[in-house]
Amino acid sequence: MSNIIGVGNAPCSWGVLEFDLEGNAPGYERVLEEMTASGYTGTELGDWGFMPTEPDALKRVLEDHQLSMLGAFVPVALGNPEALHPGRKTALETARLLAAVSDESPVIVLSDQNGTEPTRTQNAGRILPSMAFTETQWETAAHAANQIALSVYEETGLHTVFHPHCAGFIESPEEVDMFMDATHPRILKLCVDTAHCAYGGGNPIDVIRRYGDRIGHVHFKGYHEGIATECRENGLNYFQAIERSVFCELGQSTIDFQAVLDALNQIDYEGWIVVEQDVLPGSGNPLESAHNNREHLKSIGL
Repeated sequence: MSNIIGVGNAPCSWGVLEFDLEGNAPGYERVLEEMTASGYTGTELGDWGFMPTEPDALKRVLEDHQLSMLGAFVPVALGNPEALHPGRKTALETARLLAAVSDESPVIVLSDQNGTEPTRTQNAGRILPSMAFTETQWETAAHAANQIALSVYEETGLHTVFHPHCAGFIESPEEVDMFMDATHPRILKLCVDTAHCAYGGGNPIDVIRRYGDRIGHVHFKGYHEGIATECRENGLNYFQAIERSVFCELGQSTIDFQAVLDALNQIDYEGWIVVEQDVLPGSGNPLESAHNNREHLKSIGL
């Protein structure tokens, strides 16, 4: 028996990314219309300001499209002690908005800042131990994540999940384990992103089994091992890998999503599945991919 509540999508599947990139992503009305038309019943917030940030206005938009608000991605340079105060401020501002518009226990999806540090961005998918945080940075990062998650919970009652992310400082299986061991299990949960896990060298099924009830949010994202191997062998950076569709449609993915779903059911995961297919602004065919991804999930019982 499955405890999956529903299936959502996220604006990043339409090229709405947190970076200053070439190309134009569509506005929120089109994104949400296409999301609903493709059969999804929930969404994440996207970049701050992409959707309305006034609670009543955002609630009307969600109601108009019959979508639940599920969470928001908040990247913070966790290893930098000067990032804690502004990071906590951003997380709290975001959490207040989520709490005001959703009854679906939305989450703050906290991540280390990604795509900005040159070495980690250039070597995403093939990180070496020499590229890791220093011991002091590990301590700083764990403290920052705990403090942000605690502040969010104490003020809004919402939970924070940590999202390991390629091109950030917490990507490889060893880095994820070190970070989760260093943070408080009742304060900070884990977001399993299937593709970031795989591209970082991990196995999402192993992660699900290892962390069990600490998993608080799940991203189903396609990952193409052949393209990943090509990117690694040719020294391509994170954005070049996205451009080549290393994050592909679910039906084209090397990942067995039926097996991932079975693993989630085995640990009695109770929550939403959020589909993500990161594309660069203005590229791909987001509506077609959203439809294809939803159909693939229907084929495995979601």
